[in-house]
Amino acid sequence: MSDVTSISRSLQGTSHVPVRNLFWRRALKRVLRDRLTLFALFGLLIMALICGLGPPIVEQALNIDSTRTSVAERYLPPSPTHPLGTDNVGRDQLVRLLYGGRISLAIASVSSLLTIGIGVVSGLAAGYYGGTLDAALRWIISTLESIPAFFLLIVVTTIWSPGPEALVVLLAFLGWSATARLVRGEVLALRERDYVLAARALGATGWRIMVSHLLPNLVPLIVVSLTINAGSLILVESGLSFLGLGVQPPTPTWGNMLTEARAHFYRGTYLIVWPGIMIALTVLFLYLVGDGLRDALDPRRQS
Repeated sequence: MSDVTSISRSLQGTSHVPVRNLFWRRALKRVLRDRLTLFALFGLLIMALICGLGPPIVEQALNIDSTRTSVAERYLPPSPTHPLGTDNVGRDQLVRLLYGGRISLAIASVSSLLTIGIGVVSGLAAGYYGGTLDAALRWIISTLESIPAFFLLIVVTTIWSPGPEALVVLLAFLGWSATARLVRGEVLALRERDYVLAARALGATGWRIMVSHLLPNLVPLIVVSLTINAGSLILVESGLSFLGLGVQPPTPTWGNMLTEARAHFYRGTYLIVWPGIMIALTVLFLYLVGDGLRDALDPRRQS
């Protein structure tokens, strides 16, 4: 990705708007013109609001309890009382789907933030200082990426059986290497720019240069990586839960709801539909947003 500051400087003589503000204004205009990205952003917002605020409202409106079981109400088809039917122990599928979305989205978003944080800090420091720190980071990244991450997750989760909180930390610990590699490569190019050399000549410390001059130019890369990582982590969490190695029942996630539905496919075929749809839509929306932001935040496309 080209340097945001250097490209924006060419516009400084024709506008009184600060160059960085001008860059973000143009990026915002590109996003607002991209209907597909706006649709995906709106879909993600609605999904997050429904999963975050909806469960208690639905429970109160339908007078149901997500944890209540009833043998007499097993495998009920969709109805006004149970809009998405009931599962193999009589629990309402709609409320469990919303609670499962709350946990799945929380795991993916928090893990993605931690992943980005670790990757940016380590990549920024290694790329700027180089030397032993850079060599150590490259060795760690090469080691982590030489092992298939999903199989490593399977081994670790089989041994420890993590809950939601531990799974967040585990996903972040094993997923930061790709971000660190991208950030390191970008910093290696940015640190030779004229404005970085000028800051050094004026006596700026390495910390100040990284925070004030390098990090702002990494924001487009960070934003795009955040959305793409969140989509990938939802798939990883769902895959682990589907295999019975992620968050364990009775705590619902979209992945373990699919696992339970698979075991009762012939009696409750409808149980497998909505968790799969929610996973597919969330990942699709996140990838569409990431693709749209990548186009909008690419300085080479701004004119």
